[in-house]
Amino acid sequence: MIDYDVVVVGGGPGGYVAAIRASQLGLKTAVIEKAHIGGICLNWGCIPTKALLRSGEINHLLHHLEDFGFKAEKVSIDFKKIIQRSRAVAEQLANGVRHLMKKNKVTVIEATAQIAGRKGTEIELMIDGKTSIKASHVILATGARARSLTGLEADGKLVWTYKEAMTPEALPKSLLVVGSGAIGIEFASFYRLMGADVTVVEVLDRILPVEDKDISDAARKSFEKQGIKIYTNATVKELKKDKDSVTATLEIQGKTQEVKADRVILAVGIVGNTENLGLEKTKVKVEKSHIVTDEWCATAEPGIYAIGDVAGPPWLAHKASHEGVLCVEKIKGLKTAHPMKTTNIPGCTYSYPQIASVGLTEEAAKAVGKYELKVGRFPLLANGKAIAMGEPEGMIKTIFDGKTGELLGAHMIGAEVTEMIQGFCLAKTLEATEQEIMETIFPHPTISEAMHESVLDAFGRVIHF
Repeated sequence: MIDYDVVVVGGGPGGYVAAIRASQLGLKTAVIEKAHIGGICLNWGCIPTKALLRSGEINHLLHHLEDFGFKAEKVSIDFKKIIQRSRAVAEQLANGVRHLMKKNKVTVIEATAQIAGRKGTEIELMIDGKTSIKASHVILATGARARSLTGLEADGKLVWTYKEAMTPEALPKSLLVVGSGAIGIEFASFYRLMGADVTVVEVLDRILPVEDKDISDAARKSFEKQGIKIYTNATVKELKKDKDSVTATLEIQGKTQEVKADRVILAVGIVGNTENLGLEKTKVKVEKSHIVTDEWCATAEPGIYAIGDVAGPPWLAHKASHEGVLCVEKIKGLKTAHPMKTTNIPGCTYSYPQIASVGLTEEAAKAVGKYELKVGRFPLLANGKAIAMGEPEGMIKTIFDGKTGELLGAHMIGAEVTEMIQGFCLAKTLEATEQEIMETIFPHPTISEAMHESVLDAFGRVIHF
């Protein structure tokens, strides 16, 4: 039986980062991963979808070359190569993670793991149900999987989850996307950019429901302008499958409507992977398919922790990675360790246009009831760089507490906003006030100047609009 200081179950962006940090701190560490090092994010989520979306953006640009003074003829699409490139990008980065494991002297065990019990202060784990190892600390980073709805189950052929949507044999002519969160909208955006007829169905009253209403409204306007059909306050009652198409029966505000599509993508949320971990032998609590933890990622069972998607929302890779670091630093007893502030976690949707946010929406800030809100907005239509790039669509919105100058939230839609949101994240982490942000010199010409102008607008000082 081999002893470790830390064993991480799951090799995704939470698990492998936790393992690297543990090893850096001198802890003997192992990662147990049953499928692919790098997890869903690297192999079947964050990374390959961005490769697909880049191809979609290029296709869009190729069809608007005349706007920039160019003309091209006989432009064609090699869809299989687009998919192959996406898979190659994922494989390249997965190999990079394997190298990082070796470089940091982290033992990688390709197997399943199950908690077998406790022996004193150590936790015993069974590997593939056979051999066992012991660890002083076990970090569960098993991630999550696509949620399934009764009667609307994916079959891998006509009704897809994210996995089939990333590796289709051919480009469907029409597509129905059920769910308008980040995953659903990214797929809707990619397939529309590639020329498919796309319909999005959302049960709530607006798309991207976790975003600020101004942003989700602007997104809907942009997507519909591109030709995406969007139904909100709508539910899918039935999916009828033909040989090579699906007919969906929708209920929209009490009325029934049918939509026919070549393929359906289900993007209705995720479920934590808590099964077959041996949790019934511990005090670990599971609620709504997610493991319950405290602010330090600790469960109710001493020595067992949970990070990332399996520990609940927000279901974001960077949240998982950050949890992995703070969890390990707490285990090591570092005085610099501190719990995460969820309002400082950015969210990004890599659609066209991009969407990014951090902190409270205006609606949420009002609901708190103690803030004197100062709200600023700045359209990219008034930004020189955005106009020069041919990307004038979008806006920056900032929300402050007028009494203290605290930045409560920032919300963005437009070109490259997923690269820009970190500026507001840094401001929130440093607890910068509006005065400090206004005194910051932004380079010209950049789209980031719109961030500055939005802050100025919140306090009646906007210059360029």
